[in-house]
Amino acid sequence: MQVEAPPSAPAPDDAYIVRGQIERQELPDLIERVARSHAEQNRIFALLAERMLRFIRSRLLSALLVLAVVSAASFALIWLVPGDVAASLADPGASAEEIQRIRARLGLDKPKVQQVAEWYANLARGSLGDSILLNRPVTSAIVERLPVTMTIATLAFAIALAIGVAIGILAATRHGRWIDQAAMTLGVIGLSIPEFWLALMAIFLFAVHLNWLPASGFVPIGESVTGWARSLVLPVSVLAVTQIGLVARMTRSSMLEVLGLDYIRTARSKGLPASWIVVKHAFRNALIPVLTVAGVIFGVLLGGAVVVEHVFALPGVGRLIIDGVLRRDYPVIQGGLLFLAAIYVLVNLVVDLLYGAIDPRVRPR
Repeated sequence: MQVEAPPSAPAPDDAYIVRGQIERQELPDLIERVARSHAEQNRIFALLAERMLRFIRSRLLSALLVLAVVSAASFALIWLVPGDVAASLADPGASAEEIQRIRARLGLDKPKVQQVAEWYANLARGSLGDSILLNRPVTSAIVERLPVTMTIATLAFAIALAIGVAIGILAATRHGRWIDQAAMTLGVIGLSIPEFWLALMAIFLFAVHLNWLPASGFVPIGESVTGWARSLVLPVSVLAVTQIGLVARMTRSSMLEVLGLDYIRTARSKGLPASWIVVKHAFRNALIPVLTVAGVIFGVLLGGAVVVEHVFALPGVGRLIIDGVLRRDYPVIQGGLLFLAAIYVLVNLVVDLLYGAIDPRVRPR
């Protein structure tokens, strides 16, 4: 019986030719799959960009609505003052003609609807009116004093966040121990102390009794860096102390919630270091509530700067507003309040946009 020999394997040259033919047949399919993959990625990126732009537009519209309400409320201040505003601004014993001239200069002799329309028209042009006592545009007076206020608020914000977050993490990782109780007690005390009282006590202790720091005044950084830093230590510290407790309590509460989740227990069961678990896995997921309260804290610090600047005689927007209140300079009051509200709204808008960068779960869908 004859046994057929098995087919012989192709020669090396023939195998190379066959493999080349197969690759030439698969190459168009491969190119088509890659093209479809790139097209799908581009479509996903375009969809995400569209959703993010829609999210930004909605937040901007909300911010504009808030500013419109604040501007209307600040403009209505001049109507809520008891008595005649023009008469209160006039000198004692002023004649009716002088009071009428003041009323005409302020535009109070016009119908209220026309006053509101002119107010919003000036806002659209970037004008907040002219100061009665300074005899200059309110916008330029605010811009001139804004760096002092923003420096105080920003430094106090950074200190409050850094110390508050550190205390909150320490209290959460040692829950129920004396460190936890002490940190929360100090936090409550800091929240309960009025800023003006703390500022006065700080002046008495560090400026009057110990003579370590100046009691008031401001030194521009261009004149002396040391003098600039010394003039800011007390006001910045007073503002920061009043908000450290809030950051610490929020951080502790959020960290305790995250540390009790299943994936944290899994990480611990794998033998990961406790510090790595806290920093890498727990803190980022606990950051959203802290970020939320951070936007509120910055607004509170802007409001607190009004009192602190007046106590420490700092040439900021807060002191400008207080001087306007004491001297009944209503354009300054209206413009200053609106300007601070705009900064607060802008900060919270940035916080909203940071949500998606920190936690994908809150990104717009």
